[in-house]
Amino acid sequence: MSVERNMPNSPGSVQNRLTPRTPAVPGCSFANVRDRLQRAGLRPTRQRIAIGWLLFGKGDRHVTAEKLFDEARAGKVHMSLATVYNTLHQFSEASLLREIALYGSTVWYDTNTGPHFHFYLADSDELIDIPQELVSALPLPPAPEGMEILGVDMIVRVRSSAPV
Repeated sequence: MSVERNMPNSPGSVQNRLTPRTPAVPGCSFANVRDRLQRAGLRPTRQRIAIGWLLFGKGDRHVTAEKLFDEARAGKVHMSLATVYNTLHQFSEASLLREIALYGSTVWYDTNTGPHFHFYLADSDELIDIPQELVSALPLPPAPEGMEILGVDMIVRVRSSAPV
């Protein structure tokens, strides 16, 4: 391997081969993704770093494996759909992502792992956060005896009210 290939911004560097062709968001460099993976106990492989950069480089977002795979392909990041699925599952197991099973076999992945609720926009097949100020404290029923509430997930499904 030549020295040039090891230089961070050389044409043959791993970083240039994995970097999508969209501008990076300040604060989410490959080094930041690598650190985040290591803190979560995951080895920072090339594929995990590339997927992490796509996920975390745009702030809080909701994606499906298929949508992330399409983004990777558009950014010239070469990996299989199975690799994307496996990596998203590993990120979820490491608490880097929140899995949201919406309907059927569709699973969304949310980079915001804190407690919050969602709107599902049926017309455009999108998942968006419900602003916290719109959600008042909902009274919860007590957990069954011997059980504890782990969390509350709420998805409000909406569609356009305009006549078709």
